[in-house]
Amino acid sequence: MKQEINGHPRREFLGNLSKAGILGSLAAFLPGSSSAAVLDALTANPVQGHVFLTKPYLQDPEANSMTIRWLTNKLCYSWVEYGETINLDKKAHQVNGGLVDAHNRINNVPLKGLKPNTKYSYRVVAKEIVDFQPYALKYGETITSDTYTFTTPELNPEQVSWLVMNDIHDRPQSIPHLLKLNGNEEFDYVFYNGDIFDHQTDEQQIIDHLLTPSTDVFASTKPFMFVRGNHETRGKFSRELPEYFSNKGGKGYFAYKWGPVFNIVLDTGEDKVDDHPVYAGIVDFDGYREEQERWLKEIMTTPAFKKAKFRVVMMHIPHYHSGDWHGPMHCRQLFAPLFAKHKIDIVISGHTHKYGVWPPSAEHPYPIIIGGGPKDGNRTLIKVKADQKSLQLSMLKDDGTEVGKYTCLA
Repeated sequence: MKQEINGHPRREFLGNLSKAGILGSLAAFLPGSSSAAVLDALTANPVQGHVFLTKPYLQDPEANSMTIRWLTNKLCYSWVEYGETINLDKKAHQVNGGLVDAHNRINNVPLKGLKPNTKYSYRVVAKEIVDFQPYALKYGETITSDTYTFTTPELNPEQVSWLVMNDIHDRPQSIPHLLKLNGNEEFDYVFYNGDIFDHQTDEQQIIDHLLTPSTDVFASTKPFMFVRGNHETRGKFSRELPEYFSNKGGKGYFAYKWGPVFNIVLDTGEDKVDDHPVYAGIVDFDGYREEQERWLKEIMTTPAFKKAKFRVVMMHIPHYHSGDWHGPMHCRQLFAPLFAKHKIDIVISGHTHKYGVWPPSAEHPYPIIIGGGPKDGNRTLIKVKADQKSLQLSMLKDDGTEVGKYTCLA
């Protein structure tokens, strides 16, 4: 006899739920279930005990806030302990509609009301929930991370610097290798400009190929931002990918001002037409890019954009110098007129696996910088620094040699 939930076969119903979100909601559909039963319904019950699957990683930096993310292997109630000293005298957890986030594994806790340009210490804590009944909750083991530090941005900084990596394509060893090229120079954050993966397979891939190599070298003490490339739109876990990042505004595209730079981040989607057979009729990237065009028109009329010393666009697929596939051409149709009209200073992209600097031309009155590809000898690190007088970009190949540079003057 088939078991049905809300009129649908149980197997079909579970298959339609988000694998990330299901961890926090499945118990409601399994009467009398314990946390162990919830996990058993998804994957093999963890055998390594109660552990963190990732170190904490920093997201969505602001002068008065910072978001801490981390993953556990069991369903928990989790929180952040933090403070301006090692005493960690403050505690934060996420609350939605009066309910504290709990009985979940993917944690997202914003620390609010912070002081600008201030160093904070923090650690994350997870208390396992072994049984969750309507009027009886049973806790298990509590685990605590190491203590880390971060410094909030200044309120109106005079300068900013960041590092850009793109097209890693499931080669996690490239992240520490490329970051090392920066030497001991200070930077404010890292930006991942798409195609960090070949396609989305499961959560373990995200942990092993992005989160772990990032936290091993910087992401527990310096934030990173992330935008999809066309390869991140592919695979059975692609729809769960946003669950692991905190972008400004909660969307795949966003804008932010840091010091003298106003940054626009666009999610360029796929490179082929929506009705291509490989997409099986379940994508609409044309509509998504058109949505971003409407948003872009609004953003470019804001005082913050207009008054910025420099205006930078970061997008995975460059709208020029990347062939005549549908994705690049549609981006060109939608975005190029706006970039020209509102005087974008520089566009930073990837996708082609051919690094290069294309100066302003009749087609695009602004430079386009394209980072390299995943293979040894073609990997690149892009370094950007800006102050009140100039924005300077340098692109290093994976052997440390400079293969491109550009300077914009205020």
